This record gives sequence, structure tokens and C-alpha cells, in this order.
Amino acid sequence: MSQLLTVAHLTKSFGPQPVLRDISFSLAAGQVLGVLGRSGCGKTTLLKILAGLETPDAGNVLLHEQDLLPVPPNERQMVYLYQEPLLFPHLNVFENVAFGLRIRKVPKAEADRQVTELLDELDLREHAQKAPHQLSGGQRQRVSFGRALIIRPRLLLLDEPFGNLDAQTRADMQQLFLHVSQQHHITSIFVTHDSREALTVGTQFAYLDRGELTSFATVHEFIADPRTNIQAELAFWENVQQNALLKKER
Repeated sequence: MSQLLTVAHLTKSFGPQPVLRDISFSLAAGQVLGVLGRSGCGKTTLLKILAGLETPDAGNVLLHEQDLLPVPPNERQMVYLYQEPLLFPHLNVFENVAFGLRIRKVPKAEADRQVTELLDELDLREHAQKAPHQLSGGQRQRVSFGRALIIRPRLLLLDEPFGNLDAQTRADMQQLFLHVSQQHHITSIFVTHDSREALTVGTQFAYLDRGELTSFATVHEFIADPRTNIQAELAFWENVQQNALLKKER
């Protein structure tokens, strides 16, 4: 499988404080790298370097074997999604999603067709004429997701994108992300502090701790690493389930 993204020996410090330490990994086209890590471990800095919003102190970033570091952010064909969906308040849902096609001068009929199809896929068609302030948090995040997808980015960077949503909406968005990623063969890096979310969305897995990245060859290795805390969580929920069954039997 060909590698779309190759990161080699990436290092970054802010003053005397090292944030990323000799990070190397690769990502194949169509794969989702789930990066798990606690707050302050360097996840956002890593994404900002890939997006061109920060400059590394050392290391290389190659996209399709092209050196990405000299390329301006607006020419990298990447989209960076945050927790907060940054929508244009003066545009309705349809035009927010269409924005990237409009500025690329895609003919109106073709742009409208693409947007309509994507709104259907994101279950947003009935909200097409609404303003962002009329939407729920989950709906706004879907619009933000649609605006990213419509321009067919080479790499999608997701920085805790569902972190501000309630548990059920977050689970729904994870499933939507999975469906759309597979449908459109999207290559993504998805950073999160939630181990279950990393397991749900990822096809490859890594753990970032104090600026050092550990990549895992298999999901079993990811789960088994005590730093991910996944086995402890599984044991906790198994214990909860057993206690619930015992209460029922009494």
C-alpha cells in the first residue's frame, strides 16, 4: 500500500520547552490515524505543523513524496477541523458547504449538484436554507465537515472535532465520520483524548505522550499498551455490567 504522508524526525520546542520529540510515522491513502493523548501532549502542535500553521525546528514532512514544509498553508490541500465549527454566520447551510467550490469557480450547476448530494449524505438537506445559529451543535459540526469534504482535501486533520458534543451526538458523529470516510476514501489524522473514540474512528493507531509518538502495528498492541488505559476501561465496564446483572437477580 503506497504511503500518502511520511513524517520523519519532526521536532518542535517553544522556548526551552520541547513539545514534539523526533516524531516519525507514515500514513497510507484512505487510512485514518487515530492519535490518542492527554491534553498538552503535543497533538495540536503536530496538526498545526502539518497544516502549515507552525514551523518545526527539524524534520521532514512529505505528501505524495513532495516536501511539504515550503508549501504555504493555502496550497497544501488540507483541511483542519477544530472542536468549534467555524461557519460563516451570514451564509446558510447550503452556501457554507458550497463556499469552497464557489471560490474555485466551479460552474454553479455542478457546484449545486455536488452540494445537494453531500447534504443528503450528511442528513442536512432539510436544513439547507437555515442559518448556522438555527442549528444544533451536531448539525453545525456536520456542516463544517461537509464544507471540508466538498473540496476533496488530500488530508483531513481533525483536532478533537466532536469534543464539545453530548455523548449520543458524539457517537452519532463518529459513525457518520466512519461512513463518509469510507465512502469518499478520505485520508485523515484524528487526534483525541478519548480511547474509545480513537478505537472507533481509527484504522491505524498511535499514542502521543510528552511529545513522543508510539505507533502500533495492530489494534491489539494499541489496546494492550497500559498507557492507553483501554484494558482498564474494559474491565471497569465489565464490572459494571456484572453488578447490574447481580442486582437484577436479587
